[in-house]
Amino acid sequence: MDRLYLFGSMSMRNDGAETRKVVSESVRNNDRKTLSAELAMGGQALIEGVLMRSAHRIAAAVRTPSGKIVIQTRLHTPYARRNRLLGLPVIRGAVSMVEALVIGIQALNWSADQALSEEKKPRRQGWRKSVATGSSIVLALAFGLALFMLVPYWFARGVGGTQANQLSFHLLAGALRMLLLLAYLVLISLWKDVRRIFQYHGSEHKSIFAYEKGSVLDIPTAMAQTRFHPRCGTSFLLIVALAAIAFFAIIDTIIVAAFGQYPSAFTRFLVHLPLIPIVAGLSYEVLKFSSKHMSQPLVKALIAPGLWLQRITTREPEPEMCEVALTALRTALSREEPEAQATLVR
Repeated sequence: MDRLYLFGSMSMRNDGAETRKVVSESVRNNDRKTLSAELAMGGQALIEGVLMRSAHRIAAAVRTPSGKIVIQTRLHTPYARRNRLLGLPVIRGAVSMVEALVIGIQALNWSADQALSEEKKPRRQGWRKSVATGSSIVLALAFGLALFMLVPYWFARGVGGTQANQLSFHLLAGALRMLLLLAYLVLISLWKDVRRIFQYHGSEHKSIFAYEKGSVLDIPTAMAQTRFHPRCGTSFLLIVALAAIAFFAIIDTIIVAAFGQYPSAFTRFLVHLPLIPIVAGLSYEVLKFSSKHMSQPLVKALIAPGLWLQRITTREPEPEMCEVALTALRTALSREEPEAQATLVR
């Protein structure tokens, strides 16, 4: 397993000296936990599968209706490590958010195809399928922005007394945003297919924990781990919601003092829209810091709400699900050179 570390450390050529130092020390001390946090190793749940990312590779594994595990893998260097500017604090978080979105949607579409039986698989439609996929992504993003930003702004604007104080306004809007997020997660968790995805989410966390502890990457070891991970995307969403309250309260205080009150909730929404990447970048830095200092009491208190929320977004997986997650993880860590994009069946 040490050879895997060495491969990961070689991909750090475009990183800063501090990152190279942390990675080198982690390799020398066999400290997988520090290395995993520094390289933001992890992934996401797919339809009947799991995506895993390492410093040099992306791997997705899906169990087909026949019971076989299909793997798709390719070499990949994160955008933030290809260019010094993209690797700067805050900027790297915004870049990572976009990168994760693109990779995640591609993997979800692929997993949906693999999870269907051969009789039900749709025929390839070239550009029409691409247009349909792109349209669904745009609609999903528009719906999410409207639900979690525009609706809270409309609500907070309708409550008397909040317009004059930007902090009060954003505290109220932020509280509603978090309630909507909680309600949304609870509602979708009632859907059987989503619960299975949440089980695969749990298997992803368990596999990463087994790796970070330096344990053998087998099913019994993974099943014994906790399903709650501090670097989870669920925790990231909660940090974003909290960061948005403070960030936009400061921004709006400056804007209102200079130009007067916003004429409508929609105008406020349009002003805030291009600033969302900055909020995501700041939240990423908070999450990265917390993952390295989890033993500190203040940090423990900070990450606790995100871990509580994972009680909804993760479920205890079946052993077969952990087998899929471990397959994706081993492939992501592999030193073997794949084709441009290889698909394997096991």
